[in-house]
Amino acid sequence: MTPGRILSLVLLAGVFIMEGFDIAAMSIAVPRLDGALGLVPASFGWVFTAILIGLGLGGATIAPLGDRFGRRALIVAGCLATGLATLATATATTTTEFLIWRLITGLALGACLPNVSALSSEMAPGRLRATIMAVVSAGIPLGLALAGFLAPQIIASAGWQGLFLVPGIAAVLLAGALWFTLAGGAPERADEGNEKAALARFPQLQLFRSPWAFPFAVFATMLAFNALILWMLNSWLPTVLPQAGLSLDDAARVAGVANLAGLAIGIGASLLVDNWRKGPALMLLFGAMALSFSTIALTAPDPTRWVLLLMVGVGGANAGGMVLPGLAAYLFPARLLSSAVGMGVLVARLGAFAGPPLGAAMIAGQVPAQTFLGVAALPALACVLMALLVPAALAVRRREEASAAA
Repeated sequence: MTPGRILSLVLLAGVFIMEGFDIAAMSIAVPRLDGALGLVPASFGWVFTAILIGLGLGGATIAPLGDRFGRRALIVAGCLATGLATLATATATTTTEFLIWRLITGLALGACLPNVSALSSEMAPGRLRATIMAVVSAGIPLGLALAGFLAPQIIASAGWQGLFLVPGIAAVLLAGALWFTLAGGAPERADEGNEKAALARFPQLQLFRSPWAFPFAVFATMLAFNALILWMLNSWLPTVLPQAGLSLDDAARVAGVANLAGLAIGIGASLLVDNWRKGPALMLLFGAMALSFSTIALTAPDPTRWVLLLMVGVGGANAGGMVLPGLAAYLFPARLLSSAVGMGVLVARLGAFAGPPLGAAMIAGQVPAQTFLGVAALPALACVLMALLVPAALAVRRREEASAAA
């Protein structure tokens, strides 16, 4: 790990910090737009969804170009486009304008982030690939936390617009720094010049054909179920937790603490993935999540106990978002890595779309808080079952590499 490589990884982590700050900016700004622009919070439902749609589409259709033209080009272009779209968001005056700029922001992030994950894997030592990817992607919860801590000062200085000016300027500066820091060039291909050349032009298609369809199904299914947990709970925890005796302010703080707990859990789980058996490591992560949510469902509300259990459950869901891209570095060769992560992001968005409406239905049905949180144990258990298939999925790449070497 040379100083130049370490600097590159720090800047790549900065992209994730910028993303976390940018995502939080919208939710922090919305309550203030009623007075500033006369836009009621209830009208922003599709604005929040727009960035998810953009992330999924960008990850599936644009990010795989990094496997053909090189990571640097996609990262720099995506980071620059994210910055410009975020700066433009500060000029919005209607919900339609907010929706358009958030959709473009999501497309740019979707193009950029899978290549950031793929490049961080390629730059990491072989025995620490998942850990390095997890540390780099840990920038998302850090960005979320920074937005919460700095928002009062930013709004006091620059109004709600400042919430978008800060990450927008940061993204533009990052794009310039990354252009001069990262090396160019596309990943090496093992299949150029043979009958697979046509598929090489559209590498994401290979994920739906033998032999890669099975490992991709295992990887993407875990991403989707983990995203369902993450978005359902992050959307509704501040509404549900007061049933356990917490105030609204305390409920918001607990949600933040539970998310930050994912940093430590994610790094620990990634070290296990790198240095231990990958399937059992993921079973331990998702099994602990399922146990924490089940325990909440079976016990009476208690603030202290629930906070500790949610640090494991919600923190584990954040950790899953950090660890699973690292698993992809072991499941897929470099020529497919951006495609696999990008298409995985698209599938994960399907789970993310399902989470908030599922929570809303339970809220509307006046489901008790224990039951609401206990439901999250089901997708966590589904991830445990999928983790049982990880050794077989890893064997696919070993067979392909052995066949190519023969």
